[in-house]
Amino acid sequence: MHLAVNCGFEASRETDCPRAPSTHYPVRVTPEELRATIARALEEYSTQTGTGIEVPAKLVVERPKNRDHGDWATNVALQTAKKAGLAPRDLAQGLAAILTDVDGIESCEVAGPGFLNITLSAGAAGALAAEIVAAGSDYGRGEALAGHVVNMEFVSANPTGPLHLGHTRWAALGDAIARVLAFAGAQVTSEYYINDAGSQMLVFADSVLARMKGREVPEGGYPGAYIQDIADRIAQEQPALADACEDTIREEVLSRAYAIQLQDIKDTLAEFDVHFDVWFSEKTLHDSGALESSVARLREQGHVFDSEGAVWLRTTEFGDDKDRVLIRKDGAPTYFAADAAYYLDKKDRGFDEKVYLLGADHHGYVNRLKAIAAAAGDDPEHNIEILIGQLIKVNGAKLSKRAGNIIELRDLVQWLGRDALRYSLARIPADSPLTLDPEVLRSASNDNPVHYVQYAHARSRGVDRKAVEAGIDPTGFDATTLTDETESALLAALADFPRVVAQAAELREPHRIARYLESLAGLFHKWYDACRVTPRADEEIGAVHSSRLVLNRATAQVLANGLHLLGVSAPERM
Repeated sequence: MHLAVNCGFEASRETDCPRAPSTHYPVRVTPEELRATIARALEEYSTQTGTGIEVPAKLVVERPKNRDHGDWATNVALQTAKKAGLAPRDLAQGLAAILTDVDGIESCEVAGPGFLNITLSAGAAGALAAEIVAAGSDYGRGEALAGHVVNMEFVSANPTGPLHLGHTRWAALGDAIARVLAFAGAQVTSEYYINDAGSQMLVFADSVLARMKGREVPEGGYPGAYIQDIADRIAQEQPALADACEDTIREEVLSRAYAIQLQDIKDTLAEFDVHFDVWFSEKTLHDSGALESSVARLREQGHVFDSEGAVWLRTTEFGDDKDRVLIRKDGAPTYFAADAAYYLDKKDRGFDEKVYLLGADHHGYVNRLKAIAAAAGDDPEHNIEILIGQLIKVNGAKLSKRAGNIIELRDLVQWLGRDALRYSLARIPADSPLTLDPEVLRSASNDNPVHYVQYAHARSRGVDRKAVEAGIDPTGFDATTLTDETESALLAALADFPRVVAQAAELREPHRIARYLESLAGLFHKWYDACRVTPRADEEIGAVHSSRLVLNRATAQVLANGLHLLGVSAPERM
């Protein structure tokens, strides 16, 4: 049986492998296709030898650390040989014999105890550039998480003041994770839980009322200048409220102040390019009877009990350090009761996977939230995921003049720039403490990671403009002309983008994309130094220039796609 790589073009009559319409578009090989080809080679070898080899669920194809070892490497023979009663090296040699006959594979060599090092033909590697350009903004989009229905809740700050430094990390990371999950095929809903029930709302209202009446805010109130701004706006919109009795206008003042502050939060997030599909009000859980209903449902599951006049959830059965009160002795529900009702509401809305992004001060919530999931009949290892983000610091950051005692997100964006802030927050794992250096983030140098990546995109667009002005036609693309060592390295990196996206989505780690982009930018800059897209004055335009223009456009596209997943712009000029 002759194996062939599915190359995405019109199929020929001779085989099931789609064929390129001309010699200018040879068979191309991506990592995904290579995995499928290796799997078919395993099946063929199994049939030939009667050894009953099973194709592993996760067949690894990765870039070798040493480029002299080929374009791709796999340990599939080591994975499968023992169970089939074979020596790994013997199996590897059998697979190599089959794979060397595959269109697009130049060589397949056995190394060590049974590794396979695969080298692609120049045409097979280069054809990917045209495919990336054709795919455009969809290149890298995959189905790794197809069928996953995910609710992602993040930020969820109290609507009693501006967003501040403590909310910044999850605003950037949460949005990036949501984008990456969707790009990997998941159905994602980003959600903001508005903590608009509880004593903090009454304190908020009393603070605004005090300012409306010309008094200092009460002890324990909100002292920021923004409270005065809210009070002045309400008085301007409804002058009669300024002279009315406080007891009669408290609810209306609260309602108006709440709406103003919530809109400020939404506007700040929009400036940060963070948008939510759902804004969920905690107050609706209280007003709709959802809290009482959730307690009844959990009681039916057999995990609610009454003790000392209160209603409890027996969370110790599910790994929590103590049982939790749902309803106090006085009949008032706890915050934990709202957490339980909110979880059940997400479950009722059809979200199989519920992701909570919490701050470093919420470690104690992990076990109790997982206990809620278990008490509701869910699998806490599958149906709920809790990510904890560590604190960040910004050297030289000043407290907000408006808020008084915090560093506002809005001020950080204006000071450091949205792109620099979002990229810097996305490129470090969430569970690592982070200190940002404003001098670096504001600099136009290679020490600034976001500048380094954005400059690569801007440079590629500049190369494109000059090439078009010179009359280079991309339809003259011939993948076999992309033979320079820097081109091989660049093409291999471009081919790896879908894998990086899928892995970042599965692990909820968008920093993998940032680090990939920095590596890609470095490879692009090396290629730019080594290979000219526009011919020299005494040189005629040839197929190699057309091909390099396509490779340049492919690189720009992948840089733009990756930056978009992080919520960062891809500038045309810098």
